[in-house]
Formats: sequence, C-alpha cells, structure tokens
Amino acid sequence: MPLTVEEAFQRYQQEHPRIEAAANATKTHLDNRAARKGITCQVSARAKELSSFNTKVYRKGYTDPWTQITDKAGVRLVVPHRGLLGPALELVKESLEVIEVQDYRDNHDDEYRLSYPRLHVQAVMFGAEKDPDGVPYQCEIQLRTEAVDLWSRMSHRLLYKPGVTPPPDVSRSLYRLIALVELYDLEVERGVEAMAQHPELVRSNLLLDMAEQVYRTLTDHPYSRDLSQDVLDVLAQTIDDADAYGERLADFVECHRKRIQRAYADYGPTSDHFLKHGRYMLASQPESLIIFERLTNARFRLKGTWDGQLPETMLTDMAEIWGVAL
Repeated sequence: MPLTVEEAFQRYQQEHPRIEAAANATKTHLDNRAARKGITCQVSARAKELSSFNTKVYRKGYTDPWTQITDKAGVRLVVPHRGLLGPALELVKESLEVIEVQDYRDNHDDEYRLSYPRLHVQAVMFGAEKDPDGVPYQCEIQLRTEAVDLWSRMSHRLLYKPGVTPPPDVSRSLYRLIALVELYDLEVERGVEAMAQHPELVRSNLLLDMAEQVYRTLTDHPYSRDLSQDVLDVLAQTIDDADAYGERLADFVECHRKRIQRAYADYGPTSDHFLKHGRYMLASQPESLIIFERLTNARFRLKGTWDGQLPETMLTDMAEIWGVAL
C-alpha cells in the first residue's frame, strides 16, 4: 500500500543520513573510476534536501511519493566539452548498475526548437547501503558539459524556483542561450582536438587531470595550476605510458591512502610545518600524488630528471615527507 505524503516524508527524514552516505560513496567511486580511465570530470553528489522532498511532492501531485521520487539522491558529472559525454556515460555504465538512460543530446525532431540536451541516468548507488525493505538505494545522475551545467543552474533558478510561470519573453531568452551553449561546446571540442596535435602539452595536461581527479577524493584544498604545470612538465619525462598511468596512480593512492592523508595533515597548507617554515608547498598540490608514486617506484629516475630543471629543495622536502632518502 502506498505511503501517504506525511509517511513518505517521515521515512525520508529517517533514512536521509544513509542516503547521503551512499551518495558520497558513489561520488568517490566515480572519481576513482574516472581517474583510472583518464576522463576529466567534476563529480558532485548529495541527498535531496528534506524541504525539496516535500516541495516536489506538492508540485508533482504524486500519489505514491516514496516510489515516484526517484532522485532522492542526485549525482552530477560535469565534463569540459561534449566530446567527453560519451566516455563519461560509458564510465557510469561500467561502474554502476544502470536502471535507465535518458539520452536526448541529439533530439532534433523539431529543427526550429532549441531544447535542453538532457542526459540522465538512473542507477543503483555504489556500496552496500539499502533501505529497511532491503532495496538498494538509487540515484539520478546528470551528465553535462560545463557550459550546459552553467546554463542549467542559471535557468533553473529563473524558470522553476519563483513558484510562478515566468513571462514568455524570459523563457524564450533563456532557451535562445542554448544556441550559444552548443556553439561554445563545439568550439571547446575543436580546441581540444587541435591541442592533441601537440603531444608534449597533452601529456602534462593528461597527468594533471588524472592527479586532480584522485586528489579531490582526499582534499578540497585549492592549488596553483601554474605550479602544477611547471612540475608536471618534469614529471611527464619520468612516465613512459601516460595513457595507462591513471589506473596505476589510482591503485597507488588506494594502497597508501591513509599514509597520504597523514602527509597532507602534517605538511599541508594548514599544518604547523607549513605555517612555521613556509616550505612543503608541493604537499598541497595534486602532483604530490605523482611525486609520492615516483619516489616509491622510480626514485632515481625522478631525481635524475628533476636535477637542473626545478629547485632541489622542492624534491627533498617531498622525499622527507614520504620518508625516503635521495
């Protein structure tokens, strides 16, 4: 028998912490899988706010709200350009049990009408979290480009949040922007393809993307991309197969996760070591993960490549943190 609105809300309130935990586990899982595959993306996840649950029941007029609200948890996977949506979708299919895919990226039935390029996946969340009935928790995964994500967040505030129907000219203006979003995505994709003709740039950028993806599973501290680029230009010279390195780095971090977390706590930007001495700047950078891996598996090659290109103290500081001698 379907739950009433009040019963569904009470149940959701009770299960909200478990749903939130499952959403966070799913985010971490997708982050790690993306790093292994070398797919650049930003993953975020959260359980639906309690107030939003009730509001959706009211707006939609659901008769069986517990069953009909399928986005009790939402995951958003944002990629830099349209060309990565396909690989991102395959990543989700390989990583989670998929229930349904709604793919309207190329829905051009009406050539005179612009529409939101919806790409949503309903999937079982990662991990062992289940509801009291023994049913695994599900989530709705939205896959977007950065441009579509910007448009969607802005338009959602204007079109859906006020509680009233916006004037037609406002709706029309927002949907006209879809044309600019399409153009932007195409130009970004074209630029990425052009950059691919310069392997030396691609290797460094690829390594940074891999490192950042895993780094975000450990900390959300900001970092200097300029410093990363300088260091990665050197680190790239110590890695023979950059395309396959993402999986190796993810495995290394998973094996040494607690050790790395201690290193960040002891030497990161908020640590006493850093505040007192102003050193160990690389300990708050994504490339620190690659340095730790290289110190473990290719220490002498790393030192030989580093010498003469970057300050020696930067490497010796990282070796000190990792507990190895150079």
